[in-house]
Amino acid sequence: MTAPPPAPKAAPKAASTRRILGASLVGTAVEFYDFYIYATAASLVFGPLFFPSDNASAQLLAAYASFAVAFVARPIGALVFGHYGDRIGRKSTLVASLLVMGGSTLAIAFLPTYASVGWFAPLLLCALRFGQGFGLGGEWGGAALLAVENAPPGWRGRFGIFPQLGAPVGFIAANGLFLLLGLTLTDADFQAWGWRLPFLFSALLVAVGLWVRLKLTETPAFAAMAEKGPPPGVPIAELLRDHWRATLGGTLGVIACFALFYLSTAFALGFGTTRLGYARETFLSVELGAILFLAVGILLSGWLSDRFDPRRVLIGGCVAGIGVGLLLAPMLGSGSLAVVAAFLALALFTMGFVYGPLGAWLPGLFPARVRYTGASMAFNLGGILGGGLAPIAAQALSEWGGLQPVGWYLAAACAASLGALLALKRSAHLDGDLPSR
Repeated sequence: MTAPPPAPKAAPKAASTRRILGASLVGTAVEFYDFYIYATAASLVFGPLFFPSDNASAQLLAAYASFAVAFVARPIGALVFGHYGDRIGRKSTLVASLLVMGGSTLAIAFLPTYASVGWFAPLLLCALRFGQGFGLGGEWGGAALLAVENAPPGWRGRFGIFPQLGAPVGFIAANGLFLLLGLTLTDADFQAWGWRLPFLFSALLVAVGLWVRLKLTETPAFAAMAEKGPPPGVPIAELLRDHWRATLGGTLGVIACFALFYLSTAFALGFGTTRLGYARETFLSVELGAILFLAVGILLSGWLSDRFDPRRVLIGGCVAGIGVGLLLAPMLGSGSLAVVAAFLALALFTMGFVYGPLGAWLPGLFPARVRYTGASMAFNLGGILGGGLAPIAAQALSEWGGLQPVGWYLAAACAASLGALLALKRSAHLDGDLPSR
């Protein structure tokens, strides 16, 4: 009588869907909170504190230039974190990116100003801003992969919006805290020390993000790739050799979302509180209301991405974005707070359709072997073109020719993304390398 075969080993318990999506959302919310408090502070206080000048516009331009430093750092972070994300796994790389970003943000709270140490103050500010961008360079791609590589077929659009929802959540937390400080502190206290509190508060949010992410397991796509053979030796080399068209198309495809966001938040805040003369608290309240339309747009775009496909939704969003660019000058420059609020709501709602589907679309352009590097590089290179340069270019254009050239700039950014989306065909990489569930 033969002995029965040994019982198979129990499969390791996968992280719950709730934990996966929560980690994807919480981590990016923390990272975007850190990023947005800098954008808000650059618009409100960093000019006089770190770049003093007799010319208010020159101060604001210098503050926006420091803001752009992070966008230069983001592709470098994408290269480094993408390398390890494709070689050793998504989980540990996501934890490291959160630590780098959070540490840089916390350190800004303790910086001396120009009045204390002279030129050394803006130098330190730019160095820490570089650290913020370096950490965020590895954040978005990993969070998107965490969501979509765990998604069952037919749900990747809806899973892919969870890292995108970190944007409005982080923005509401950042600007809401600045608004609360503005209502409770005098202008002198806010200028002297109150602006530091949002940077200090980031330490608590980072701790929450780490607690969630340390409980994760690897994604099915990475685990399946590891079983097939060794990872790529140099992921960026393989990416540029075999997938340069997807990288270029993905880079151009994300320009619209960055341009829409930073022109309707950072630039609009600076323009509204200086040229239009609105109180800081008033304009922050308007932006907080408008950002809810971004969340609605993201949620709707995720559902439509699964019903049709992410690329089609992005194409529709880019067409609408061109229209938003043409409406920028007459609406933002109207002088009516109600019309300005309507424009910001329209712009951010439209952004939801060029941002929400990116979580499913960009990773789908690349195979699992180089997906972390490819999605991260495309997203962050597009961030330089669409986001890092947008407030600087818009401020310079508005000084030269008013708001009309700024609207043309936004329309051109959306047209560039539209062209890339039309040139790239639908990719099925995510369908081909995920195990059946």
